[in-house]
Amino acid sequence: MERFVGELLARAGELARSQGLPCQVVLGGSAARGTWLAGDHDIDIFLCVPEHRELEEAMAIGRQLVLEHEERYAEHPYVHASLGGFDLDIVPCFSISDPSHLRSAVDRTPFHTRYVAGRIRGLEDQVLLLKAFMKGIGVYGSELRTGGFSGYLTELLVLKYGSFAAVLEASASWRPGLVIDLENHGSAIHTQPLVVVDPVDPRRNVAAALTLDRFAQFIGAARQFMVAPHERFFFPAPAEPLKDGELVRALQARKTMIIVVEFRPPDLVEDIIYPQLQKAQASIRSLLDREGFSVLRSGGNVSGQWGWLLFELLVWELPGVKKHPGPPVWEGQHLDSFLQEDRLILSGPYIEEGRAVVEVLRKYRRPDDLLRDRLGSLSLGHHLSPSIRSSFVLYQGWEILSIQSQDFRLFLSRYLSLRAWPAAQD
Repeated sequence: MERFVGELLARAGELARSQGLPCQVVLGGSAARGTWLAGDHDIDIFLCVPEHRELEEAMAIGRQLVLEHEERYAEHPYVHASLGGFDLDIVPCFSISDPSHLRSAVDRTPFHTRYVAGRIRGLEDQVLLLKAFMKGIGVYGSELRTGGFSGYLTELLVLKYGSFAAVLEASASWRPGLVIDLENHGSAIHTQPLVVVDPVDPRRNVAAALTLDRFAQFIGAARQFMVAPHERFFFPAPAEPLKDGELVRALQARKTMIIVVEFRPPDLVEDIIYPQLQKAQASIRSLLDREGFSVLRSGGNVSGQWGWLLFELLVWELPGVKKHPGPPVWEGQHLDSFLQEDRLILSGPYIEEGRAVVEVLRKYRRPDDLLRDRLGSLSLGHHLSPSIRSSFVLYQGWEILSIQSQDFRLFLSRYLSLRAWPAAQD
């Protein structure tokens, strides 16, 4: 890997010089700091240009460096490619002298590399242990799909506590609102469960992407590991796509109703599509709950050309009658409006605890009827809404056996076997 990266860095420098572009070529991420986790395939190269130059000039270098590529967009465009078995990101940024005066968010990344590289020597193995533990329990990665610990955050935790074991021991006393400030900068006000003040930019919380659930999951898993250490925390058995028989047995055991919304997702990067997937999931779940179809749990996944939203229901068939409570009878104007509403009243009005109540004919007795009629009117995310509305297919109960996609079966396997940490015994 070192030779491969070295050749890329040298080639990028040559291209910049040949075009008269002052450019500092910087290797970023764990590859630059010796904390590369086996099995990771990400290489980040930053093309840092002076502030009086244009980032488009650095983009042009990235395009020439890897001819077969795609352009992706975060705060600004960057080049992404798969090369030599690695996922390569070539990111333009400005070469600045003070990270408190950023032109773009990625401008601080070279400062992160220098800060950690100058302090991490001798602790690399401790970082690798912590990363492997976090990856094994499913909390490693700051992308929005995971909401976990970034590589940089992991390195700062080792710098703070001194070792993998010390981080785990310290986590026993962690509570939401914990602030870690390695350089004693003083923290800006943050509301996230964990605040780690960025040593190179005190206004920033390095742990901003970490969700409360992933924070709590790490604390719980660390506690379990210290009680009963085992390699399965680092190397859990990989999930396998469910076979028909396994799925049948799972459905028979759970005795719930699983309903799946299958759709064609737009071609967007994960950090754009997954927040919208979560919004769509929350919107549909809220509708189901409001209409009486109690949701045990839900999940969502996008893989290639397909996306799925899954809802597991405790109630999936409702009676034909529905109680509809109204206002207190002494609120005359509201009472008149309530009684004039257009609906088929089966019983009532009658009084219950001072309120007018009617029993009406329920419009939706089954969740599939509800979703076919109302899904298109829900807020499902700016990019996802048109995709879901134009392409969705519903599967309910045993119908999900007809979805033969191995990606879906793997998603379903992970959903059904969800655990915050490994079982005490395999």
